[in-house]
Amino acid sequence: MIKDNITFNIILTAVAPIVWGSTYLVTTEFLPPNSPLLASVLRALPAGILLLLIGRQLPEGQWWWKACVLGILNIGAFFYFLFLAAYHLPGGVAALIMSIQPVIVLLLGLVLLGQSIQTTQVAACIIGMVGVALIVLQPTAKLDFIGVIAGFAGALSMATGLVFAKRWGRPKNVGVLTFTGWQLIVGGLVLIPPAFLSEGLPEKITLTNWLGFTYLCVVGALVAYALWFRGLDRLPALSVSFISLASPLSAAALGYIFLDQNLNGIQILGAIAVIFAVVLAQPQSKSFLPNFLQKNN
Repeated sequence: MIKDNITFNIILTAVAPIVWGSTYLVTTEFLPPNSPLLASVLRALPAGILLLLIGRQLPEGQWWWKACVLGILNIGAFFYFLFLAAYHLPGGVAALIMSIQPVIVLLLGLVLLGQSIQTTQVAACIIGMVGVALIVLQPTAKLDFIGVIAGFAGALSMATGLVFAKRWGRPKNVGVLTFTGWQLIVGGLVLIPPAFLSEGLPEKITLTNWLGFTYLCVVGALVAYALWFRGLDRLPALSVSFISLASPLSAAALGYIFLDQNLNGIQILGAIAVIFAVVLAQPQSKSFLPNFLQKNN
């Protein structure tokens, strides 16, 4: 029964990065051009306000500053660095750099959560990063210093937010939806200044644009982040960080289905490697391993 619950929690949590993998498709096909930060504000802030209206609970005491820290790390700073990296790097390189997030969670978990580092976890980190590289990295990809720094900063921001959310938990009388709403509001508010200073408002917003914004807000933020933080309540932080690798996997699959992008044998091999890494990093994964690896964990 416990194993079934873990499997259910893993699958339900994986819905979040699978949905996030659709962001590229929605951005290119539905949103106005050159407005990624504005899209992030409209994605996070309305969803957070709606969740706050539903829960009708404000933070109390130390949870004011904790909610601000988590909202900045998990939403605001992460989105900003993500889009900065995307502007300066090919998408594949940005995704590859972001895939270092589980490694950061592994190290932060050792320091902040007192968790030991296991052989399977190190193996999963290596396999996962190789898999992401096979899926998204192109031979002509070029590096840019600002983009690389932004990519690492984004991975560090999200990883730190995951570990602190796991360390602090959430108030006992506060549900996951309200807890998610706090963070979305903070993240959306933090993004308003850079969005208007660097992008401004689009000259025209069409019905198609509004449909895209609505999808990102309701599905990409409200539903996805609620499932994400629900999973963090029930699974180890490292397990959740590995589940995030489903995002580039989803983006590649949707690009193949809807945008006529190529999907070759190497990318399929990378997808298999990513799936194996995610499984390897989950609780009770030892049953999948050879005996000599089981003995080392």
